[in-house]
Order: sequence, then structure tokens, then C-alpha cells
Amino acid sequence: MGEWWDEFAEAGARARRALVREVVREVEADGETVDAVWRDAFAEVPRHLFVPYYYVPGPGGYERLWSGDPERERRDRWLSGAYEDTALATRVRDGELLSSASQPSLMALMLQALDVRDGDDVLEIGAGTGYHAALLCHRLGEEHVTTLDLDEEIVESARTHLAAAGYRPAVIVGDGARGCAERAPYDRVVATCAVPSVPYPWLAQCRPGALVLAPLSTGLLLLRVRDATHAEGRFLATSAYFVALRGAAGRAPHPEPAGDERFRFLWGLVGGTLDRREALSLWLRERRPERERFGVTVSGDRQWSWLDDPGGPYAWPLPDA
Repeated sequence: MGEWWDEFAEAGARARRALVREVVREVEADGETVDAVWRDAFAEVPRHLFVPYYYVPGPGGYERLWSGDPERERRDRWLSGAYEDTALATRVRDGELLSSASQPSLMALMLQALDVRDGDDVLEIGAGTGYHAALLCHRLGEEHVTTLDLDEEIVESARTHLAAAGYRPAVIVGDGARGCAERAPYDRVVATCAVPSVPYPWLAQCRPGALVLAPLSTGLLLLRVRDATHAEGRFLATSAYFVALRGAAGRAPHPEPAGDERFRFLWGLVGGTLDRREALSLWLRERRPERERFGVTVSGDRQWSWLDDPGGPYAWPLPDA
């Protein structure tokens, strides 16, 4: 293995440069640009440290690739895969995906949407491998980053990966739906797991004017917080599929796998309120609306999704948070 490890640092640097190019290409294909600070973060933070092993689909299930494999060809596959612009399955139990490392270009879109500024304090819901938190640490400094997960094993693993990369943010075991009051207030909250509605503790732990970014249905909802019980915002243009939040609010709906992707998004928002025929009729009548036409309002103890206008005719209550 010695020769391979001698070549490892150079191969890793090349792979990071290739990843940055791929991330920029994918983001620009969506009509966006990648800010220089995030290009630097993806170039400097070594993703392979956060995925010392991962799983790839195979004929008989999942195949495990890892950094310590005795076969060089499999180690090369592991390193190459770690820097592909794709999501990686990192925890599988009884054939069920429990945790994954998100696609880097999707991370870039989310990080840019957060619009963080120097001095901002960020709460991340869903520690995952720790890679997303590391990117935030690179931009803001580790003292401004808190990442939270319900699973003690995931938290310990993320903490180990972050330390290996030189970052020591607050990595905490806890129910993501309840946030992390002891580290509040926050300027940004970002979830890397899907929610069925907006947990109220997140808003209560935010400063006025904070942004909350969370996967809901098959989209990414960006809310501006007014105060502890009021927030409003729209969905980003991109699609997004995340593992559901586990814990008090972890009852995310499962949109239908078949059909037009934009209809699946609508069905994920309104499936508990409209039957499928009503939802399809609305979708066709409104000419297959894009995600950006939809939004969510939180007001007091109510929250609802809507099309075009929070007070308009098309509005649907979200589940209790």
C-alpha cells in the first residue's frame, strides 16, 4: 500500500480540483454561479476524509468501498468516487438507507441560498458525515457553526471526520425538530433532511431577519424569519431529495415515484389535503407550475403552503410541526 499512499496527496488534490470544476458546471447549468468563497471551500476541504467508506448500488444490494481496502483497484475506486459530484450512501441498515453525503453541487446551491455573512451563527440540522458543516466552518469559522443529529453514532463519526480535517464546531446529539436552544440565537438554520412542515423551535431560536432553508416535499424552502412565530418564503427552483428527519417532526410524506417531477412536488405539498385527481386538475389548470411559484407561510400556530400568493385561493395547511 505504501506506493499508493505516496501518490495519495497529489491524487486527492487533483480530485478536489476536478470536483470544483464539476460543481461549477452543474450549478451554472441551473443558471446560477458559484461564489469564489464557496469554490475555495470545495477546493480546500478534503471530502474523502468525510467518507472513509461508502456504499454503491450493486446487483445483490450495496457494495462497500473503503479507504483501507487491501486491493489498490478498489481503493482507487473509493478515492475517485469520493470526489464525484454525486450523493453517496454512507449508512445502510437491513437494506435501508439511513444517511448519505449530499451531492456537492446541490450543497453549493444550498450554501449560496443561505447567503451567509461574516459573523453569522448557523445551525445545521442533520450532521451527516460532517462535510457540509466543514464547508460552513471554512467560510465562517468553527465557532459560528453548530451541527445536530439524533443518532449518537452519526454525531461521533461527524465529529471525528471534522477533527481530521482540522475543524471543531459544536457537534451535538439532539432531536433536530427541537433545534439547539443552548447555542441560540442563529442567523441561519439549514436542514439536510426532509421535513413535513417547519418546526416552530427553529423560528424561536432565530434572530429577526434570519433565513431558514429546509427540504420539504421534493423542493428546498427558503424562509425569512420575522419573529419567533412568523416566517414566509418560497421554494428554490431546484429539485431535492433527502432522507427524512427522524424524531418529533420526522413524518415527511413520500411523494409518488411515478409521473412528472413537478407534479410529484405538488403532490408532496398537498397530498394530505387534496385527492390525487383534484391535485392533478389544479396542476394542469395552472399550466404545470414551477417550484418557484410555491411558498410557505408560518403565522402563529398555523402554517400553510400556497401557490403564487400567501393569501390567494390556492393554499393548503401543512401538518402540525
